[in-house]
Amino acid sequence: MSIISFLKLVEIQTKVASMIPFLIGAVYAVYRFEEFNGYHFFLMFISLLFIDMATTAINNYYDFKRATKTEGYGYETHNAIVKYKLKEATVITVILTLFIIATITGILLVISAGILILFLGAISFALGILYSFGPIPISRLPLGEAVSGFFMGFVLIFVSVYIHVEQGQIVDMLFSNGIAQLSIHIDIVEVIYIFLLSVPIMFGIANIMLANNICDLEEDLENKRYTLPIYIGKKWAMLLYRFLYYAAYIDMLFLFVIKVNPVLVVVLLITLIPVQRNITKFAKLQSKEHTFALAVKNFMIIGISLLLVLGIASIGYM
Repeated sequence: MSIISFLKLVEIQTKVASMIPFLIGAVYAVYRFEEFNGYHFFLMFISLLFIDMATTAINNYYDFKRATKTEGYGYETHNAIVKYKLKEATVITVILTLFIIATITGILLVISAGILILFLGAISFALGILYSFGPIPISRLPLGEAVSGFFMGFVLIFVSVYIHVEQGQIVDMLFSNGIAQLSIHIDIVEVIYIFLLSVPIMFGIANIMLANNICDLEEDLENKRYTLPIYIGKKWAMLLYRFLYYAAYIDMLFLFVIKVNPVLVVVLLITLIPVQRNITKFAKLQSKEHTFALAVKNFMIIGISLLLVLGIASIGYM
């Protein structure tokens, strides 16, 4: 397997969807709690990147195995296994290697950062597999947008914040009598703030999935992938697509009003101009080849802008 075919198999260009929330969580920890842990940052970066690549590779592998229509809709070019004539054994080996590396670094992070990471990581790990694997993968159901948005948005940002702050400051898990008794203390206000911080990222990621499913509507019907646009129809799917972007901006302003987001977040309103332009273009044409990338661009515009604002606001605490 060449480097190019590997990068296509794991769709490396889509990893921005996990790296941006990961970085936002880190800078928010500095901005809000004035704390940063370089060792934890490194371990989570490696584990997150490799589990994300493994999940994508599994998704492509099972799309390849389960496809009932293998001609048209760009199938011959957008599936790396077909395009580069990859051997199934090679693909499986790559997937297992990625999972092993992600697991090792994840275990090291749990040992250092606390048991809560194990619980959240195990749930995310299981859903990452179930997203593409099993008799009815999540990616073939109308739950894909909600699941990917919640876990790659809120849960990812929460963990990225949690690993930097002092244990027990946000959530504290205490075991007594071995594992017979478990007590949990949660700073519910801080968790709500992190959730609200995550909303633009959750909605941006959900819209990447939604745009992908809108573009693949006909192909998904052929291959019996019953995604959200198939259930609610293209018209309502497009309305939802617009609403999620507008709600993201309302959320950022709300956090500014309650003094969680820094004043610089007001500058982010100017990004609504290119975001709206991309929304309009996608509304005119829903094409995997020509307009799907607009959802990724919108996510990057919102995500990187929020990251920069929090990063600038954090400088004074470093």
